[in-house]
Amino acid sequence: MKSMTTTPHGAGLGAAIRTWRNRLTPSAAGLPVVRKRRAAGLRREELADLAGVSVDYVVRLEQGRATTPSASVVASLARALQLSTAERDHLYRLARIVPPTDGTIRDHLPSGMRRVLARLADVPVAVFAADWQLVWWNQGWAALLGDPLASPPRMRNFARDRFPVGTGQTPLVRWPVTDTDPGTTDAALVSDLRRATGRFPRDSRLAALVRDLDAGNERFAQLWATGKVTANREIRKTVDHPSVGPVTVDCDVLTDGDTELKIVIMTAAPGSEDETKLQLTTVIGPPARTHG
Repeated sequence: MKSMTTTPHGAGLGAAIRTWRNRLTPSAAGLPVVRKRRAAGLRREELADLAGVSVDYVVRLEQGRATTPSASVVASLARALQLSTAERDHLYRLARIVPPTDGTIRDHLPSGMRRVLARLADVPVAVFAADWQLVWWNQGWAALLGDPLASPPRMRNFARDRFPVGTGQTPLVRWPVTDTDPGTTDAALVSDLRRATGRFPRDSRLAALVRDLDAGNERFAQLWATGKVTANREIRKTVDHPSVGPVTVDCDVLTDGDTELKIVIMTAAPGSEDETKLQLTTVIGPPARTHG
């Protein structure tokens, strides 16, 4: 007599991840296109890089040897695999985790936002969650500011980068960036986090972020104590790029009203030398990452 199983063949966590990985092309994931590939979908190594987990863990998940990933890992996988909201929720349930609800921050990019981002491929663009956790970026962003994959997933946060705690932290931006008004940038960032705590009162990641920075960074603690709540402002930055030299760009932030996801776009004045340099960074591309 055959043993009964509770999950139909091909319907479990590992099979779902493998299926979604195989359907996502490198170009759709924002990765360089390599002509000689045996499969059209992502390699396990590429998914691991995009999700910020080890290749071995991806293998164990797909083989069913790891069946209870954490909520943060599930969120990273859903984002890397570009799942729809329904697919994301299904992934959470397969991992025996309740899908995100109102009161918690969403890292998931809606399909409409993805279509908009695809049309912004010629400029550096990134998407941050409500707590300023970096959740998506294109090749232009990595070329201008350095590849965020060089930083551990937890440190891919603009607030943690802006208000460091302790020493030895891997910077989110790989080379010097100067704001025209750093004080305004700092104040706007802290007040935006305060606003987020009101919008997402049950989000543990946001609460841990504020707690860490308030206890470990004096500048953040001072600004947090003011209690101010303001909106984001347009900011001009100068990036000291190692290949093309200083590039001055306008940094504009567009916020999605439903998810509080923030689309950050870097542009240079049309016809300027900065625009030429900005275009050149994309041609050069981000420097190769070294492992070890």
